[in-house]
Amino acid sequence: MQRRSFLKAGLLGGLALVAGGAVYRQLRPAVAQRFALDDQGRSILAVLIPAMAGCAPDAPALAAAIDRVGAAINGLPLRVQKEISDLFGLLSMAPTRRLLAGVPAWPEATPAEVAAFLQSWRTHRTEMLQTAYHGLHDLVIGGWYAEPSTWADIGYPGPMKELSA
Repeated sequence: MQRRSFLKAGLLGGLALVAGGAVYRQLRPAVAQRFALDDQGRSILAVLIPAMAGCAPDAPALAAAIDRVGAAINGLPLRVQKEISDLFGLLSMAPTRRLLAGVPAWPEATPAEVAAFLQSWRTHRTEMLQTAYHGLHDLVIGGWYAEPSTWADIGYPGPMKELSA
């Protein structure tokens, strides 16, 4: 790739992000409010949870994990909830999803595409994407392993029992 082509691609990508952000801001108010896990957010989590947990949970376990992640987000300060809502919004919009994650649509995303997206964010040179990855990772893993039935997968016997004297 020539330098000029590279610069043009970078400029076009930057403009696309600015345009996507402007559209997103028009659709969602900037006022901090409680996070609401909508169907788009649930479909994102339905793909991220198996990829991050390293297993293919059955439908009830996946639905319960998604609910736990939503509850965990709702326990965070409003400012953080707004940031997570913005992240889910960007990952839901087709242009920004393709640009930021490289995924055409969440329900059709292959495990390889999701793994590549997560790895690219985890090791990205931009701290913002690394922070987004780590936030998603902590929420998903926390929501998954909050259920005692998942502890055996990682060899965790559970909390220590108090010994009676």
